[in-house]
Amino acid sequence: MSAMRGGGRPEIGSFRSVTVVKPSSLGDIVHALPAVAALRSAMPNAVFRWLVNPEWMPLLEGGDLVDEVVAFPRRNFKGVRGIGRFFDWMKGWRVENRERPELVVDLQGLLRSGLVSRWRGGGWVVGMSDSRECSGWFHNEVVAVNAGGHAVDRYMEVPRALGVPVDEMVRFQMPKGRRPEGWPDADNLIVVHPFSRGTGKSMGREALAVLLESLAPMPVVLLGVDPSGMSELAWPGRVTNLVNRTSLAELIWCLRAAHWVISVDSGPMHMAAAVNENTLGLHTWTDPRKVGPYPVKNWVWKAGRICRRGALTDEECVVTKDLDEQAMRQIASWLKERI
Repeated sequence: MSAMRGGGRPEIGSFRSVTVVKPSSLGDIVHALPAVAALRSAMPNAVFRWLVNPEWMPLLEGGDLVDEVVAFPRRNFKGVRGIGRFFDWMKGWRVENRERPELVVDLQGLLRSGLVSRWRGGGWVVGMSDSRECSGWFHNEVVAVNAGGHAVDRYMEVPRALGVPVDEMVRFQMPKGRRPEGWPDADNLIVVHPFSRGTGKSMGREALAVLLESLAPMPVVLLGVDPSGMSELAWPGRVTNLVNRTSLAELIWCLRAAHWVISVDSGPMHMAAAVNENTLGLHTWTDPRKVGPYPVKNWVWKAGRICRRGALTDEECVVTKDLDEQAMRQIASWLKERI
């Protein structure tokens, strides 16, 4: 269901181009991929563009989901002077590479994205009902979404409201990426991603050590961004340490190439789930039904239990349980039974 204002929406097939405004963050961009894939299937002849922060452009470049990836230089817009730079940038954004009529889909739902979407001037702007910062003022059509639902389901309401059938179209289209230097030639490689920017989500030093020890004799690759220096500790020889040594494009390749991925709740966890069905997401305090790996074949650890996210109870989803040594041994034992 959606609410419209400013006249009726043109027929979906009449749009010559589609611009997706979703600059960040890493996990949210991954969550939006199926919705854009559904729109693309309904408008195969339209030109598709995606406005995204420069650091996340490798998630979209080199694939066939969009025709053009447009950099949104958000870091240039900080401070008082940044306001002027923002409006200077928007002047170019309004006139560059635009076919009419154009559908603009604001999946960010913030004031700046609303301004950018409206200023684009392409015709019809669609947003979602859980948009914030008064961004809904800039939308011609507001799609009703369940603010408490999984992000993938929220975004999929947009093509559904536009008349696009989506029941069988939850597809995560990501580029292949590229192999990094140092990737080991070994079978049954386990990728472990232990870091998250979210408070209380990352593995501690002792827990990571227990997990790596308990996974023996299987080869392991450590991945991620670690500002703490924990990853520089001495690890067993069967552990390849690529922490802070891969680009985003290389990270995509590694997650796809792994036999299994074990990751804390983070953007890379959602990347892994998108490209590798053998993904186990670890949740300490977050609710996997809302922010867990979306594909049904993925697994989650929550409240001391490993299962599909849909099998969790309401009671389990509000439990906070740390990634302690006992949990690490449980996870390693469970995984070794499946190798």
